[in-house]
Amino acid sequence: MGYFGKSELYRPVPEIDHWLRRRVRMCYWKQWRFCRTKVRELTKLGTFLRTAISVGLSRKGPWRLSRTLATQSGMTNQWLKDQGLLSVKDLWVNIHYPATAR
Repeated sequence: MGYFGKSELYRPVPEIDHWLRRRVRMCYWKQWRFCRTKVRELTKLGTFLRTAISVGLSRKGPWRLSRTLATQSGMTNQWLKDQGLLSVKDLWVNIHYPATAR
C-alpha cells in the first residue's frame, strides 16, 4: 500500500485486487503440479468432481486456467483471505476513509 495508498484515484484499485487474486490462484495451480493433485485439491475445496477433472486434465496454461469457473469456485476470495491474502481495496478504503471519519 506504500505506492498505491497515496493515490486519490480509486478506479485502478479493484483491478489490481482482481489481478493479485488471479496471480495467487495461478501460483497455487503451478504449485500443485500434477493432474491428480489438482483434481484432489479442487474437490477438497468444493468444486464438482466433473469440472475439477476437466480443468485438471486441461493442457491450457496456468494463467488461463486461473480464471475458470472450477478454480474460482474452489479457490474463492474468502479462501484466499483465510490463506493470508490481504485485499488492496480494503487497505485503500481504510487509508482514505478511516473508521473515525465514518
